[in-house]
Amino acid sequence: MTVFASCEKPASTTSAGPPEVLVTEVTQKDVPVILEFVGTLNGVENAQVRAREVGYLQTIAYQQGGYVKKGDLLFEIDPRPFIAALDQAKGQLQEAQATLLGVEFDAKSAKELFDKKVISEQQYVNETQGYQTKFAAVAAAQAAVDNAQLNLSYTKITSPLDGIAGQQQAQIGDLVGTGENQVLTTVSQIAPMWFLLPISEQTYWQFADALKEAMARPEAERPEKVELILADGSVYPHKGKFAFVGRYVDEKTGTIQIAISFPNPELTLRPGQYGRARAEIKTIPNALLIPQQAVSQLQGYDQVVVVSPDGKAEIRTVKVGQPYGRNMIVVTQGLKLGEKVIVEGFQKVRQGMEVSAKTYTDASTTQGAQNDSKRNSTSQTKSATAGQKSGESGVGRSG
Repeated sequence: MTVFASCEKPASTTSAGPPEVLVTEVTQKDVPVILEFVGTLNGVENAQVRAREVGYLQTIAYQQGGYVKKGDLLFEIDPRPFIAALDQAKGQLQEAQATLLGVEFDAKSAKELFDKKVISEQQYVNETQGYQTKFAAVAAAQAAVDNAQLNLSYTKITSPLDGIAGQQQAQIGDLVGTGENQVLTTVSQIAPMWFLLPISEQTYWQFADALKEAMARPEAERPEKVELILADGSVYPHKGKFAFVGRYVDEKTGTIQIAISFPNPELTLRPGQYGRARAEIKTIPNALLIPQQAVSQLQGYDQVVVVSPDGKAEIRTVKVGQPYGRNMIVVTQGLKLGEKVIVEGFQKVRQGMEVSAKTYTDASTTQGAQNDSKRNSTSQTKSATAGQKSGESGVGRSG
């Protein structure tokens, strides 16, 4: 870090002429505000597959880590006890139905005889109640059959959604559906994938309006403009869009969770992978730009040296914003468009000193200011640090 001198040097007895410095003009252009956040990938849905009946595992029908579709068979429990239970329930239903046929005929006969005043009302009521009792027994037997059929169907454990099936948590022959073997595997929906990232409350308030505007649109209409940088440094070929903003601030971490949805047609993204999301949040119109190397610090304040039209140096306090391109930075306060700042040689000058200004022509500076927005990213930490720099100070010189 370069720090300007606080005391003037004794006057030299030999005049060597004004020191030569390299200067560049303050430029202006629209600058996108692009932030990077570290986060992890996760499935939109992560379904834990459990046995709904107690039994011995007979079949494992899927490939661990393979892609499955909703309804695909994953596991099968030994169905024989459930088949026997179903057969028993069916037998009891047939018995109840046969009994019902007999009392149904008696009830109809009792109705005819009662209408003809042949039997008493009490006898008629008894016959009718007997029929209703047997009718209810048939309904109960039918429900038992349905329940046994349902239990038998639970012996075939299928995938609840399309996705990647994880490692099996039980072996063939294990008693499942109780005790330790509750979760057999997990299926994660990975097309699309969610990139989950926490942002600080301070950062949230900086971009709350932009996030609110994005969330106001239906998800299908939200622009896909978020890039994903993978762990190996490569850029994922498909861009994502904001999926949701968390409803609350985590009291322990002071962060709000944001989810970005990325398409995953090749199924290469997997839950748990780390990455960095790079998103253009907003644009600063007509931002003033200077090379980063023109900025120095003194006692926590950012300063530059401006060369006035009469060729004299003026040390000036400025406020800077986010970096832009490879070596440019936004100046939010303290400079005007067209003013000339010293890029090289400011260590040799003092306040009010006459200088010999030459044009700074570093090609990388010009190219950096014209780079595509992909290269105009800054980390959340840098943005927060730049945002906290404030205040002006008069820079005096003490003898």
